[in-house]
Amino acid sequence: MLALKDLREGLDLVQDRIALRQIDISFDEWIGLDRRQRDLKKQIEGLKYKKNKASGQIAKRKKENAPIEPILEEMKQVSDEVAKLEGALRQTEAEINPFLLRLPNLPHTSVPIGKNERDNPEIRRWGKGPSFSFQPLTHLEIGERLDILDFKRGAKITGTRFALYKGWGARLERALINFMLDLHVNEHGYKEMLPPFIVNGESMTATGQLPKFEEDLYKLKDDDYFLIPTAEVPLTNIHREETLLESQLPLSYVAYTPCFRREAGTYGNESRGLIRQHQFNKVELVTFSFPDESYDLLEKLLTHAEEVLKRLGLHYRVVSLCTGDLGFSSAKTYDVEVWLPSQKTYREISSCSNFEAFQARRARIRYRNREGKVLPLHTLNGSALAVGRTVVALLENYQQADGSVLIPECLRPYMGGLKAIETN
Repeated sequence: MLALKDLREGLDLVQDRIALRQIDISFDEWIGLDRRQRDLKKQIEGLKYKKNKASGQIAKRKKENAPIEPILEEMKQVSDEVAKLEGALRQTEAEINPFLLRLPNLPHTSVPIGKNERDNPEIRRWGKGPSFSFQPLTHLEIGERLDILDFKRGAKITGTRFALYKGWGARLERALINFMLDLHVNEHGYKEMLPPFIVNGESMTATGQLPKFEEDLYKLKDDDYFLIPTAEVPLTNIHREETLLESQLPLSYVAYTPCFRREAGTYGNESRGLIRQHQFNKVELVTFSFPDESYDLLEKLLTHAEEVLKRLGLHYRVVSLCTGDLGFSSAKTYDVEVWLPSQKTYREISSCSNFEAFQARRARIRYRNREGKVLPLHTLNGSALAVGRTVVALLENYQQADGSVLIPECLRPYMGGLKAIETN
């Protein structure tokens, strides 16, 4: 949520920054409602001051044995007027809040200006894609030939865009999860969490999924509960409505969770295989930071996501999302894209974002400094990594001419020492 102070004192700047997102938002109705809200608060404060002053007069008159009935009658009328104005204030705020909740975050000044993903500049590349003496197969073909992925039975069990992992396929998914968690906990210093996979509506609102993206969420029929689209939601909400101590920051958490997304719409070839599933596994990083350190921590968090790919020996690149491609809650985002030989292109495998105070303001998360002053903090998150897409990259990049798939050395201890998945 944007700060009211920024809206009131710098509306032109806010409008200009939002326009860079290729979004057209009219603030005319909000301007009128905000003016009314402030006027109502001013009237209420004036009447309450009048009541307090009258209380002193009543006490004085009682000591002097003077009549107090006229003042009491006047104060009853004042109380009635305060109640009426407070009702009008609640109604005005109820009209304002939905508008404020639908306003996106402002892009940071370092975010490149552009219309869509074609305008995302490449920051760097690492490694080199494999060269094959044969026509590389897709991960669907590899998975079915090795009998480790079964999309037909996944669809039979549930529906399209659900997969059944079998044998070494299931073991590979689990190995990746454990490898990523161990790396981030033991070497990068994150605290491991295992949060609920179901959250309430307030948690979804705090991180920005609601109200804007409700159609992409799985909602439970009889409760205000949702299946999580990412561990970012429960991890960020650990400290919702809390005031942290300065000595606690920065706080960094990591969690493995399944993720559930309706993924409304069609995506062509992406709807086949593991690229765009309704249910998938992910290892997520979340950090709570001092505002003046958050952009340094964003760069650090990005290197933690990259390190997973480096250890696995997978070629990738990093791009900076332009203003028109930026996520709703983000002030700045880097995407890490892994090379897929069958498509001869890069595919997103991680997004690392700084939300600044946007989520913390919605979730009412702050910190208290040594002087006792309560201040805003910043939240960051990054995928490290999307596990299913990592499986895709491993199968395609490590496929061999004989149909087998080599296992990167760092994963072999998690695979019982297995060096390659071979055809039966």
